[in-house]
Amino acid sequence: MNEFENNPQSKNNDVVDSIKGFVGSFIFFVAIFAIGVVISVVGG
Repeated sequence: MNEFENNPQSKNNDVVDSIKGFVGSFIFFVAIFAIGVVISVVGG
C-alpha cells in the first residue's frame, strides 16, 4: 500500500459524499427550472 492509502485526509464514507453531491446538484437544477417556469408564467 502507498502512503496515501495508509493515511487518508478524509475518513468519511464515499457514499455519503456522493449523496450530498447528487442532492446538491439536483436542488440546483430544480431551482433553475422553477425560475424558468416562473418567468414563463409571468411573461405569458
